[in-house]
Amino acid sequence: MRRLLIDTNIYSYALKGDGDVVKVLRKAEEIGFSVISIGELLSGFKGGGREQKNKEELEIFLDSPRVVVYSVNEDTSEFYAEILHNLRKIGRPVPTNDIWIAAVAFQNGLTLFTKDTHFKAIAGLSLI
Repeated sequence: MRRLLIDTNIYSYALKGDGDVVKVLRKAEEIGFSVISIGELLSGFKGGGREQKNKEELEIFLDSPRVVVYSVNEDTSEFYAEILHNLRKIGRPVPTNDIWIAAVAFQNGLTLFTKDTHFKAIAGLSLI
């Protein structure tokens, strides 16, 4: 299977053992994860009672040989600006963090695996 970038929600579904999500992830050659998603998770961990345990589980996931962490840079910003411009033209808001995640997918030629339907508003984005 192809190289994927997983959205934050896919990480959560995988941890819960969602069969459909796990099946797709098992077939992936590469599981990409954005620093944006890591930030979303760390923020959520702070609001719960298992912050340290959640961080440890995340570190185990990130240490997997098939997982690649993608950062953002100046080139990512160009993709972000283009996506946001196009969304404004069609009047379709998408959460800011998700625009950054989509920008990372475009920049690196990755298919985005998500359960969020608002990503469908981003023209040309390859989705599962």
